Amino acid sequence: MRDDQIRRLLSLANPWWTAASTRREATAWTSSHRLLTKRRVFDLGYRSRVLDDVATCVPDDSLVVLNGPRRVGKSVVLLDTVATMCGRDDIDPRQLVHVPCDGMSDQDLRRVITLGRALTASVDANTSRPRVWFFDEISDIPGWTTVLKQARDLTDFGDDTVVATGSHWAGGENIYGNLMAGRAGTSGRRRIRQLLPMTFRDFAAATCPDLPLPAAVHPAELQTDEVRRALTDLVFLADEYDLAWQGYLTCGGFPRAAAEHTKTGAVSRAFVDDLVGWLRTDTDPEAPVESLPLLLAELADRATSPLNLRSTALALGCSRGVLDRRIARLTGSHAALRCHRRDEHGRTVPGAQYKLYLVDPVLAWAPSTISPGLDQPDFTQLNESVLAVALARRIDALDEGRWAVDDTIGYTRTESAEVDLAPVRVPTTSGSATTTPLESKWIDTGWQRDARVLQGKYGGGVLATKSVLDLTRAVWAVPAPLVALLLG
Repeated sequence: MRDDQIRRLLSLANPWWTAASTRREATAWTSSHRLLTKRRVFDLGYRSRVLDDVATCVPDDSLVVLNGPRRVGKSVVLLDTVATMCGRDDIDPRQLVHVPCDGMSDQDLRRVITLGRALTASVDANTSRPRVWFFDEISDIPGWTTVLKQARDLTDFGDDTVVATGSHWAGGENIYGNLMAGRAGTSGRRRIRQLLPMTFRDFAAATCPDLPLPAAVHPAELQTDEVRRALTDLVFLADEYDLAWQGYLTCGGFPRAAAEHTKTGAVSRAFVDDLVGWLRTDTDPEAPVESLPLLLAELADRATSPLNLRSTALALGCSRGVLDRRIARLTGSHAALRCHRRDEHGRTVPGAQYKLYLVDPVLAWAPSTISPGLDQPDFTQLNESVLAVALARRIDALDEGRWAVDDTIGYTRTESAEVDLAPVRVPTTSGSATTTPLESKWIDTGWQRDARVLQGKYGGGVLATKSVLDLTRAVWAVPAPLVALLLG
């Protein structure tokens, strides 16, 4: 891109600069911005809080990398953050630099940093003021971490707040080495963050505002007296939680999908096509069109068991190497999550088969939506997948970066069965502990038989049922929606 093209791009992407220089209302742009006006069509009132601390902080040398799947709302979160900062008396809007990175090269990115500071030089009239940079979808630029590293090391950019979003964790980018090692600031702010689809708590708050939601608890403390009292008070609402949970298992947490399902009873084919198009581009754009729906359907069907890569590749008609590559890209694009086998000490068992969960229910429904001959997902599998993702999200929230390095949840084997979500070590305020073991069963009767595996292995735990609540035994039976709410 030429300098004049970059200048025009930055001017269009930062309408608050013109407002500030002409002394007009700095937030007036929010009423006409295309992304924000489009959100109103599918708005349930949900707002992510993933950048709330950035929106309210004094600009400093913090650096935040925000990852998440496409169509989850990362661009909108950036604009919401800018809007909040534009409304602050202590911020000159010209300190805020929004950079849409689509189609840029690494050289373009270097010039953006130089020109962005030059175009906002008027804020430095009396004293140098740090900028707050918002790089949207920067992970599409090869070598982006090297460009930011050099700018942080050699220019005033190192004193600025930087938020960089991306839709895939690229294996060729040394994010930790280039950006985290002494270049992520001194504030202690969380550096690696995930923006994933709405949790069940978010979904229930938006779609069932009168439904009481128990407070989230530490995943190592799911069987305390405090939790027992909270759950006992909610036993009479079991059917309401069950209906809300089934709605969530049907549409998932992508904001538009949840809004469409709430308003019309179904997720639109257009949105599902968008999701599949994104995944196909990120996973294997050269493969036949039908390969991605077949892959998603096969993975959803096998979600509750360790994944046999050889037989899965055979069923899909591809080689083991091709399947390995597609799965790596699915996980790198935040569409799937590995659940590794763990040993008695919670450590990953090298070479063992892993489970693979799709991160949102709508991805499991996509194959049957766009290819009616494919089977719809089973609620037993959806139930386990959603709880597994909920626990993984909570572990990552407690221990920064665990999701990114594929070290959150795990399963374990017993002599006769498997425990779906085995204890893994997590930090606490007093040191560390292990998560409460969890087993998922989409059942209303006969749960005591399934509880024997947990009791025999760990002497207790939580069995996530369809709607049964029984807290009188060593293994608690708790409706899955309540388990999800307790996890966050």
